[in-house]
Amino acid sequence: MNNFNAGSIRVLAILSLLALFCLYIVETQKTDVKRKWYKEKLEASKITKHASDLLKEHRLQKSVFIDVVNDPNRTTLIGQDITPITTDQGNIDAKLTSTNPNFAAVVIDMLKEADLKENDAVAVSFTGSFPALNIAVHAAIQTLKLKPVIISSVGASNWGANDPYFTWLDMEKYLYDAGIFKNKSIAASMGGGLDKGRGLSPEGRNLIKASVERTGIEFINEEYLENSIEKRLEIYKAHSSAPFKLFINVGGGIASVGSIENYQFIPSGYSPPLTIKNFPIKGVLIRMSEENIPLIHLLNITQLASKYGLPLSPSPLPAPGEGEIFVQKQYNMTLTIITALILIIFISIVLVLEKRRHRLGTEIVPDGQYGEPDKKQHELTEL
Repeated sequence: MNNFNAGSIRVLAILSLLALFCLYIVETQKTDVKRKWYKEKLEASKITKHASDLLKEHRLQKSVFIDVVNDPNRTTLIGQDITPITTDQGNIDAKLTSTNPNFAAVVIDMLKEADLKENDAVAVSFTGSFPALNIAVHAAIQTLKLKPVIISSVGASNWGANDPYFTWLDMEKYLYDAGIFKNKSIAASMGGGLDKGRGLSPEGRNLIKASVERTGIEFINEEYLENSIEKRLEIYKAHSSAPFKLFINVGGGIASVGSIENYQFIPSGYSPPLTIKNFPIKGVLIRMSEENIPLIHLLNITQLASKYGLPLSPSPLPAPGEGEIFVQKQYNMTLTIITALILIIFISIVLVLEKRRHRLGTEIVPDGQYGEPDKKQHELTEL
């Protein structure tokens, strides 16, 4: 019995080693497979990188100061902590994460999930809080040849485009004039509280108004938030010759969201029209959703980055085309099937041999194992 156990243990050890070897082969022979829409994603990311580099070059020519602690990649897309047009508290890690040019590939993925086609009309809302994401959305829209109608708000949270003399509108106009982007905002509001700069100083509000005036677009400056929302909806509809197929919102602009309480009910990323109806104030995003228009809501940036395999606060910045959003490692199915078959064959052979061995062990009894020893034991007992 002991010999049998030792033999079985040796066989199991050999099978275990074989299984581990097969697992090692399969794991180490994974191949890189391009994900869907790879070409479009790469193109959008390259446009984003090019646009960001041009802005950086322009800013450096103007001798802008770069805080290398808060902007370690020297993108110039990370603003200051507090300026006269800073409206809300921002998260520095979210801002740094958003400067990855491959966020444009994430937007492409969402646009494709929404099943958009060339020349489809999309309504877009930007804020000054995430200039890098605004650029990524511009690049994705241009890559897929969509027809956007864009309205922005100028105010920005901490670390956003909060330089009062080079706001998001200035960035966008510079890229538009340089021929990088084919579209730009047609109207803008102050942003901040009530979408009219509540919480800002008179100086800050005047600086925002000057920014709108020097870019030559329509200024939305309604007394009440509800009026600002209605004005935006009017502008969107007046500038689109076709029904909107999607609403894209970047940041937490109050005119888009409606109220702070609404944040928790609006999922980040792509989503079909919302099912919740009882909102305190219905911002543009919610009003669009009520018209059965799908949404892309770009907020909670670190959460979105993790979902799509982008690094958080990367340094250095990844090059266009890097990350799981472009290429995914997959098992070599042919090799996997072959190794699995080899393992099954070996296990089957061992089972057959072990079964035969057990059968032979019960049929062939060694001499004297039962008869002779018992007889001698009986004689000794009688004595």
